[in-house]
Amino acid sequence: MRGDTPVEDEIDTEIVLREDVADGVIRLVLRPYPSGDFPAWQPGAHIDVLLDDSLVRQYSLCGDHADRSVFEIAVLREPLGRGGSAFVHDKLAEGDRVRIRGPRNHFQLVEAPEYVFVAGGIGITPLLPMMRQVARSDVPWRLVYGGRSRSSMAFREELVCWYGDRVSIQPQDEVGLLDLRTEVGSPRADVAIYCCGPEPLLLAIERQCQEWPTGCLHIERFAPKLQQSVDAPASFEVELARTGRTLTVPENRTIVDVLEEAGVDVPVSCMEGTCGTCETAVLDGIPDHRDSILTDAERAANDVVFVCVSRSRTPTLRLDR
Repeated sequence: MRGDTPVEDEIDTEIVLREDVADGVIRLVLRPYPSGDFPAWQPGAHIDVLLDDSLVRQYSLCGDHADRSVFEIAVLREPLGRGGSAFVHDKLAEGDRVRIRGPRNHFQLVEAPEYVFVAGGIGITPLLPMMRQVARSDVPWRLVYGGRSRSSMAFREELVCWYGDRVSIQPQDEVGLLDLRTEVGSPRADVAIYCCGPEPLLLAIERQCQEWPTGCLHIERFAPKLQQSVDAPASFEVELARTGRTLTVPENRTIVDVLEEAGVDVPVSCMEGTCGTCETAVLDGIPDHRDSILTDAERAANDVVFVCVSRSRTPTLRLDR
């Protein structure tokens, strides 16, 4: 299994601080309720926030991972979203209690001789703990931060105050789109690039880094990436290794639908292959990966599958369920 071992217990929390940090962005500080510490986590982690019985959303932890007394998240109001950000902005206040799951990490900070962080808008959130950790060492690093306007860029003033000229603030209404060719530079093996933001930025940096050594670019998506179709069976079978049961997944249903109908408990959240909650080990067969989490190397390993969206390229997929 990849990443941190997921902590799937639900935790009751209390909102102890709510503040505006940019146009349309609020920061929430959560404490365990009624007391205690949160589970340990590392930069790049996110949590599930259970907003009501049918509304669960994932938000990156943006505070100091060394401080387990609080979790911090920042939420952008998405006018065209599915209701999660509107709920947070309109209904959550200081003193409210909210239940969470996690943390979970599919965007881990690797050791490298040098770092380049590239953020677009609310994509700054998972990068904040990374920069905080890297800044405690002597490793060279810098941040390129783009956004629609200065007023829309959360934590902009704090970043400049904390890190000075390591931070380049580039609002689109002043300088245009980020010049990734200049900011990223020529391919080299001794740099780790971390990028989070809107899909056009992520696609652009993927194109820019095509000639870079494998593993240099690390991306986190808040929305699913458009997947190319592959030749795969319209329907297939999943064999459950723990019980020996075999189930048929038809063309118009997902693996998780079939598992849940059969009474197999599968933790799920985003249902679009971005959060990692439903990660399942593959014991045999070749998945048709349709998630937006795995790297090319991880896909080639074919040892895990995200059952909310992915399918099978072989007639049978044997799962550790």
